Amino acid sequence: MSRFGLVHGGGLGAWCWEPLLPELKARGHHAATVDLPLEDQSAGATRFAEAVLEAFAGIDDLILVGHSFAGLITPLVAAQRTVKRMIFVHALLPRPGQSAADQFGAEPDMFNPDMLTIQVPWWEDEAVATRFLFHDCPPEVAHDAFTRLRPMENQLPMTEITPLEAWPDVPCSYIVCTDDRTVTPAWARRAARERLGVEPLEVPGGHCPFLSRPKQLAEALDQRT
Repeated sequence: MSRFGLVHGGGLGAWCWEPLLPELKARGHHAATVDLPLEDQSAGATRFAEAVLEAFAGIDDLILVGHSFAGLITPLVAAQRTVKRMIFVHALLPRPGQSAADQFGAEPDMFNPDMLTIQVPWWEDEAVATRFLFHDCPPEVAHDAFTRLRPMENQLPMTEITPLEAWPDVPCSYIVCTDDRTVTPAWARRAARERLGVEPLEVPGGHCPFLSRPKQLAEALDQRT
């Protein structure tokens, strides 16, 4: 049995993992979730990492799973406590000495250019959210997910220089979503190979496989334990 700590991405919450939890349990695994303090306008990556540390404090042999934005957070957690493995699900990766915005300036293929032209916040427009986050989900799942989105107005974790001074010495895996419309699959593949030194595991679908393909994501996580 593996023990997963699931850390959601921007605008989401612990609720997003609900379809995945029974799939992991069916494979003999335990999973815990956390709600990041997205509403705290003063919270940077350090504050988010503190929330994760508190939520998973009692879990031994922890495998940290970070989705999307949470990729900036999980290495900070692994630098402060013992972690068995980190698994990044189509996630951003921090670079010591840089912000995520700095990375985008140097690597403009990081984000889908179509997403950058949208003027309305994606958490306020269901069509936009569906187009970029939930396009491969069943319509009822996409609608329910949209109604549960949380505003992501705090951009500090994206604009601040990461508090991570050096990558922790922890085994890593990376899962690429081949039809993702936010962070480009090409960037994700390259980042996994160049920064983590791993060959990414690819799963079909868009940015939120825990909603659209929970069985396939559970299988991918199971392979990386």
